[in-house]
Amino acid sequence: MTEANIKRGIRKERVGEVLSNKMTKTIVVRVERRFPHPQYKKVVTAYSKFYAHDEKSEAKVGDKVRIEETRPLSKTKRWRLVEVVDRNTDAAPVAA
Repeated sequence: MTEANIKRGIRKERVGEVLSNKMTKTIVVRVERRFPHPQYKKVVTAYSKFYAHDEKSEAKVGDKVRIEETRPLSKTKRWRLVEVVDRNTDAAPVAA
């Protein structure tokens, strides 16, 4: 256990893709979850959207990020950015 975990307790972590960073200090992260269907056993992919706090505005659209559960920061924000796992290398579309 790291020192941060001892102080904060065990918190959920998720890895997902940034869908939006248009809000100030907030990113929208889509997390993918794959599981077998209870009855039909086919592997189903489900997605969840989380609003996460990005203090330094370092995450960009398309980046793969790790987020961590935290206290409620607003009506919808309950997660915070821990790190950017993988940067999006695609060129950003030029706004017309």
